[in-house]
Amino acid sequence: MSLSADWNFILLCATSLFVMINPFGIAPVYLSLTHGMTPVERRFVAGRASLTALVIMVIFAVAGNFIFDFFGVRISSLKIVGGIIFFMLGYDLLNARLSSIKNESVSARQEYSRDIAITPLAIPILCGPGALANVVILAHEAANPVQKAGLLAAAVTVIGINYVGLVGASTLLRWLGESGNKVMMRIMGLIMMVIAVEFFFAGLVPRLQELGTALQNGS
Repeated sequence: MSLSADWNFILLCATSLFVMINPFGIAPVYLSLTHGMTPVERRFVAGRASLTALVIMVIFAVAGNFIFDFFGVRISSLKIVGGIIFFMLGYDLLNARLSSIKNESVSARQEYSRDIAITPLAIPILCGPGALANVVILAHEAANPVQKAGLLAAAVTVIGINYVGLVGASTLLRWLGESGNKVMMRIMGLIMMVIAVEFFFAGLVPRLQELGTALQNGS
């Protein structure tokens, strides 16, 4: 395997992961979820979500096929569950239900910060079905240790860019102000609900097709 092929594969890993994760595209969702938090709390959420996403991506890059086979999990199932989570979150954003964190106690704010950093930010926004499937496929296609290391390096780089983008998103929050952030929260809620429907049916259709095939074979 030539050095050129290795670099091409690493570039493929970086670009595909960047597109799948879309670090800058999730900034509005992050701002909506962390509405009312202090800058320190927002940085904590960004760091925890990014680190969690990186750990998950590394695990799936190393043992993704084994995990799926062991638990009998399919990508279509991940899409269905991810769609349900996205829809519930989008509905809350549409009704601005997440803005009440500003008036909560310190312990409640800390618990909320830990919760949203894991779900939904790390899973399924950063590490959604598409990103996880992409990592597993790329790991399977890696032809040598250099390419496998390149995949891991690409994951670290993209997640690092994600963290910087989320931390910098706080500046956007100051520009928008209270009213602007509420408007953005509702818009993102609507968009996330649309994405949720796409995720859900992208996972449901293959399962229904499998069911139809099984019924035809059984008849």
